Amino acid sequence: MTSADAANPSSSNAAEIWRLLKPFMPWLALSAVMGIASGAATVALLSTINDVLNQQGGMSGALLVTFIALCAIALFGRMLSDVSTNYVGQRLVAQVRRSLAEKILSAPIDALERYRTHRLMPILSQDVDMISDVAFVMSSMLIALAVALGCLGYLAVLSPALFVLVVVMLVLGATVQIVAQTRAETGFWKAREHEDQLHKAYRAISEGAKELRMHRARRTQMFGEQVARIVDLIREVNGRAIYTYVIANAFGSALFFLLIAVILGWAAFRETEPAVLSGFVLVLLYLKGPLDTIANVLPNVGRARVAFQRIADLSARFATPESHLHLERPAEAATLADGIDLRGVCYSFDAPEGGEPFVLGPIDLELRCGEMVFVVGDNGSGKTTLIKLLLGLYAPQQGEVLRDGVVVKPQTRDDYRQLFTTVFSDFYLFENLMPVGPDGATTATLPQAAQPYLQRLEIAHKVSVKDGAFSTVDLSTGQRKRLALVHAYLDGRPVMVFDEWAADQDPAFRHLFYTELLPELRAKGHLLVVISHDDRYFHLADRVITMRAGRIVEDHARSQERAA
Repeated sequence: MTSADAANPSSSNAAEIWRLLKPFMPWLALSAVMGIASGAATVALLSTINDVLNQQGGMSGALLVTFIALCAIALFGRMLSDVSTNYVGQRLVAQVRRSLAEKILSAPIDALERYRTHRLMPILSQDVDMISDVAFVMSSMLIALAVALGCLGYLAVLSPALFVLVVVMLVLGATVQIVAQTRAETGFWKAREHEDQLHKAYRAISEGAKELRMHRARRTQMFGEQVARIVDLIREVNGRAIYTYVIANAFGSALFFLLIAVILGWAAFRETEPAVLSGFVLVLLYLKGPLDTIANVLPNVGRARVAFQRIADLSARFATPESHLHLERPAEAATLADGIDLRGVCYSFDAPEGGEPFVLGPIDLELRCGEMVFVVGDNGSGKTTLIKLLLGLYAPQQGEVLRDGVVVKPQTRDDYRQLFTTVFSDFYLFENLMPVGPDGATTATLPQAAQPYLQRLEIAHKVSVKDGAFSTVDLSTGQRKRLALVHAYLDGRPVMVFDEWAADQDPAFRHLFYTELLPELRAKGHLLVVISHDDRYFHLADRVITMRAGRIVEDHARSQERAA
């Protein structure tokens, strides 16, 4: 978001909403025109019925033809309005889902990390679904609004004096509705904030299920003070909001019958033509239906407004995609002839409340093809941030990264990233995706190439290659990391980065990883960067880089010791 957008988020949200709706304006206009036509025809039908009730001869030939024509206009106008709104609703939801996915895929990694998952998922699911639900009732609301306005216009023609009386009382009812809607929308906002917290609590009881089983007091506290408390808050806040609408709706219904009583009382004291009196009573009785429709849709419209604003806010936050991120260009084989250099690289995070910002750098580092480099240091020393800068996931705020002596610029950063295969400590395995070879293309030979690695890492009895993809990722943490290592082998990229890969492995596999697998990859010419705490294997590395407080405090060449 720009500074102007940050200063005026409502303006930014309005612009984003307009951007979402703009492609569908012709269809929305068609829905509006057809809805208004249907509403006008309905009002004309009421006028025709009132005329028939107050004249001799009933519905004669010409009047019957008019009546049938108005029925057809009301019917087909409503159908076309519903179809148009359904068309817009389906495609708007599809566009929002695609747009948000593209924005997430294109957003800078640090922006994604600041926007927590427990806030992201409810927007992608609940808020988008809410817009979908409301889209299907908008045509009914539009037609009801057109009917209501048409009815009021007809009443104004029948009797201006009685019309003024009706308008005064309707304005009173509308004021109550607007106040109720404002209060209810405030409640809906609070409920959505609580739902974000609930989603976070659900994640906690799912991901921390083992720990909660082992600690009864914490389990009880988690359920009572987190889940149950937040659920009750959502119920109370939503309940108050809905009750506000219900009370306002009940007041509106009572107002209609009071209006009819006032009109009948007016006719008792002032001479009123029967056609005027019957017209007002007929129209007011009919008008209650459309206004009830509007009142019943308003709560969902209120929720949809909140949902739209949250979606617009998320979209605006990710409105500045990472430049030159090639989502559609086919992948190409990445090559590294010499190595990678970091020169004066710095990166800092926003300061936590009441704390100091973490600053990494300046970092000067040379990495060469065929090297095995260990990065070590205490937790919080900056190892992961350094790796993200090396991978090009973070853009340096100062300094530069060079690939084979050429500075990596924003327009080449995505190509630069294709040099790397990574297994992060919080790695993710994608299901039903075929392995990808060094040339960036999936090939029929890769499944056969995977088999030796599956056997060597002792997961062939659980994982097979089926339809060009691995049959399952439903494995233990250690086995999933071994499968991730198979992916790394099959990628075959010049640089391989492992973040605490051996942390979840038993001693035998840990020994295999350090003494056999890594040396074999180095012998093939790969540059290996390994974050590790296994000091028993540091002697196998060419270099050991020690991090402390965001700086490299030591770059020790172990290869020189071995040569000596």
